[in-house]
Amino acid sequence: MKMDTLKTIAGGLVVSCQALEDEPLHSSFIMARMAVAAQAGGAVAIRTNSVEDITAIRSAVSLPTIGIIKQDYAGSAVYITPTKAEIDALLATGTEIIAMDATMRQRPAETLPELVEYCRKVAPKVLLMADIDSIANAKYAETLGFDIIAPTLMGYTDETKDWNIADNGFERLKQMLKDITTPIIAEGHIDTPEKAKRVLELGVHAVVVGGAITRPQQITERFVETMKK
Repeated sequence: MKMDTLKTIAGGLVVSCQALEDEPLHSSFIMARMAVAAQAGGAVAIRTNSVEDITAIRSAVSLPTIGIIKQDYAGSAVYITPTKAEIDALLATGTEIIAMDATMRQRPAETLPELVEYCRKVAPKVLLMADIDSIANAKYAETLGFDIIAPTLMGYTDETKDWNIADNGFERLKQMLKDITTPIIAEGHIDTPEKAKRVLELGVHAVVVGGAITRPQQITERFVETMKK
């Protein structure tokens, strides 16, 4: 099953269909229709947040899903599938892939090795995707046995807040591809078809694009800001 899923998404576009509670499109129905549109456009998988959205999307499309649950906990900056509670909820949806924060930051409960070990014990057929922010954390995730590594959090942690995956011609991504053998899915700041094509040429397994496709508020803001310059 794991190899089948990896083969299904190889070389393709994963569309992230997410809308948080404070966003205009927050609705499981709307996210499911976004997923239908993505599938019609040629997407190979959907990344999405919350049990409700995953369930709605899996009922609407035949594509594999990358499931996450965003949950804030006091005393920790980790919010992407941070604890066993979120993992249990995701496993109940049947999602093929579970993504989680795999940085070495302070976690609210279980350690990252404990979470990986737990997943392998209770759901050995589910793929684990490490959302990381740096090459060091990519290497760490690989030692823990993650099936997929993605620089999702590059530019979004205190340590990398001034970084962008596209900086200096994707030099950090190139180095990551040299340093680790685990399949890498490019995610974060991939906001044009040209960038998506470029990272595939560099050798990533697949590409995730979110806001540039499924967040019309952000797309509108970019147009407005550029027009004002």
